[in-house]
Amino acid sequence: MQELIRRRKRAGFVGRRDELTLFRRNFELPVDDERHRFVFRVHGNAGVGKTFLVRELEQAALERGALTAYTDESVDGVPEVLGAISAALARQGWPLKALDRILATYRQRRYEAEAAGAGPGPVAGAGPSAGAVVAARAGLAGIGLVPGVGPIAGSVDPVQLAEGAERLRVALSARLGRQEDVQLVLDPLRVLTPVFVEELGRVAAQVPWIACFFDTYERTGAFLDDWLRDLVTTDRYGGLPANTVLTLSGQGRPDPLGWPAAADYAADLPLEPFTEDEARQLLAAKGVVDEEVVRDVLRLSGRLPVLVSTLAGSRPAAPGDIGDPSATAVERFLKWEPDPVRRSAALEGALPRRLDEDVFRAAVTGDAAGLYGWLRALPFVRDQGGRIKYHDVVRAPMQRLQRTSSPQRWRAGHQRLAAWYAAERAAAEGGGGARWRDEAWREPRLEELYHRLCADPVGAFGDVLRDGIEACGQGTVTARRWARVIVEAGEDGNREALRKWGAACLAALAAEGRHGVDVLGMMLARPELTDRDRVAVHIARAWGHFRNEAYEESLADHRRALTLDATSADAHHGRAVVHRAVGDWPAALADLDRLEELEPGRSRAARERGETHRRAGRYEDAVTELGRALALDPGDPLTLGSRGQARAQLGCAAGALEDFDRALALDPDYGWALVRRAHVRGVLGDTEAALADLDRAERLSPSWAWVLGERGDVNRFAGRYEEAVAAYGRALALDPGYAWALGSRAVALAELGRVEAALADLDRAIALVPGYAWAYEQRARLHRMLGREREALADLARAAGVRGSPGIPPGPPPADEGDPAYPGAGPGGGPGGGPESGPAPRD
Repeated sequence: MQELIRRRKRAGFVGRRDELTLFRRNFELPVDDERHRFVFRVHGNAGVGKTFLVRELEQAALERGALTAYTDESVDGVPEVLGAISAALARQGWPLKALDRILATYRQRRYEAEAAGAGPGPVAGAGPSAGAVVAARAGLAGIGLVPGVGPIAGSVDPVQLAEGAERLRVALSARLGRQEDVQLVLDPLRVLTPVFVEELGRVAAQVPWIACFFDTYERTGAFLDDWLRDLVTTDRYGGLPANTVLTLSGQGRPDPLGWPAAADYAADLPLEPFTEDEARQLLAAKGVVDEEVVRDVLRLSGRLPVLVSTLAGSRPAAPGDIGDPSATAVERFLKWEPDPVRRSAALEGALPRRLDEDVFRAAVTGDAAGLYGWLRALPFVRDQGGRIKYHDVVRAPMQRLQRTSSPQRWRAGHQRLAAWYAAERAAAEGGGGARWRDEAWREPRLEELYHRLCADPVGAFGDVLRDGIEACGQGTVTARRWARVIVEAGEDGNREALRKWGAACLAALAAEGRHGVDVLGMMLARPELTDRDRVAVHIARAWGHFRNEAYEESLADHRRALTLDATSADAHHGRAVVHRAVGDWPAALADLDRLEELEPGRSRAARERGETHRRAGRYEDAVTELGRALALDPGDPLTLGSRGQARAQLGCAAGALEDFDRALALDPDYGWALVRRAHVRGVLGDTEAALADLDRAERLSPSWAWVLGERGDVNRFAGRYEEAVAAYGRALALDPGYAWALGSRAVALAELGRVEAALADLDRAIALVPGYAWAYEQRARLHRMLGREREALADLARAAGVRGSPGIPPGPPPADEGDPAYPGAGPGGGPGGGPESGPAPRD
């Protein structure tokens, strides 16, 4: 049915022949022909038929043997775009499996960073690296984007900016552990895009063409434009396959300064309203030939293709009652549709933001439930990810017509849809904040809020704010979707105050790295919130401050929450985490004591107390408390992983392996536990089992340099020094700044007798991390081997000075790294070692 509908739409496609011809001929030109274009840019005002043309271009690409992928405003970031492209290619039989795996890792790590996490405070005396300052200065040309910081005005001091970025990196290193995960969260494009390009290249080598279409670019260009430009015009992310063609479609004209030398590789396709001849041709094709009717259509539609198609679709044979000459095209379309049931269905179908057959049945009344097939064939309706959506030029006046002609019917329709979405949401109900992570729950909840705001903006706004507290806690993408609901309900319901408040939220959420702090602050001024709500806002904002390393502000918000409600368990928990982050162990434990009084019988206080002891180096106490937590909640793989880590640090390898085994039985994709188990197995000499664990971990996360570093260790423990050197080399290819891998490779190189090469690696490691005491000690050992006693003594003195410096803590060895997935607590340290830790060689 869908294919037949698409064919009918294509059969009625009129105009734009020059644009179609140019696009089709492009696939006949070799990629090295100077006439070949790699980018097409469709642009024109709303209603000129951009989406219809893009869909026709996509069909033309398919006819030339291309794999195609289409995205529009339903995506909210580059990672979502990559996911949509991967899903589209998978549907055509060409999955991008490596990209899918790393996208899954990104979503999980992003959530872990957005959710509560604790780490050490800033390293005293550690200023920004030279590279960070250079990156900051580069980002300040006009308006730049420094990962994790957001758009920054050019007047900001780049050194201050770099220091902020450096502090954020240190904090995330403590929470997420692996530097690969830190980089993935801080700068996802740099990590995800090379994988995407490599996967695309693999597929492109086996198909004639790949064609990607980015529609509604006026809404997505804000986050897509720089990325796509770099993808096409630079080798920052690798070589984009030459048989790739990109099409961008939006309302604005392309910025002539945005894409350098665009005339060499891009073709612009500006769209204007139909000419009179084109409009008459479309009307004739639809059987509209009466001259009075034709003139009326031309006048009412302004020759906008979407409106000409809408009016032509009802095939009026005579002008009939011309009526008010100022009547809109939509009203005329409804007048020309003789069937009142269809007229009603078209109007009621405009109430939801998007439709499938189930939503349509919920939206319409009377005998219209079976008209979904008729509706989706109308010219102003377009497919969007398996659903349909009205064109904005048509939906807006249909909404206005219903709101003004029958306010009661308008409210009843939105109430009916709100109730339907509420039932869908209840069927997918989860627990706590996790429900906002669940698309099956989140999507109907957002639509329910939209319809409630349309029906009763005053009565619903308090509940919308309460949902916003949770939405902001889930990250900026979810928060933006929530804010967009408010904006669209304000626009569609003609509530300007509502629209402006939602727009202010969107503007506040545009700053990356703010974690919803500003929006939560705006909420505190709203009279709709109760004191209980304000407690939740203060706690949510405290976590946002915490993620920004504003620890004093975080503690202040927790204090405000406890002033309003001294029995708030969540506030005591959050404050304990902040105290732990700044190393105030007694204050953290005092809050956790109070937490246990407030929620006896729950595992949270014991789990967090165990994690606090582990961070403080009190491993026996950690094992005791984590064991108590497991007695209360034996099915938590993350608590098992943390206890396994503490047991490993105590030298209890058998107990550590038991905990890791149980954790992995509960969660087979728990990559951190796989690598930690591999480490213990390698130390015990069970080389093959350790390598099998690392094989699994690498399949789960092929971009983790840490996994390859551990592979090097396992081989080194087994005396396989050549294999160890190769594994460390692969890790360094993924992360050239991986000082721990350099130190470990130096040990393996020394075992092979390549002492000078080992010294070169240690030199690089120390240059990267001047406080790397272990590397100084290893370099001293190698100098002694070569009889360089003076150099050896100098390095030992440096190592002693570093270890004794109050500004550079010695840091734990790799065997005491934290769990990057630890819930609510956050890890303290990271696999592969933080900047101050070093490898723990077997000798």
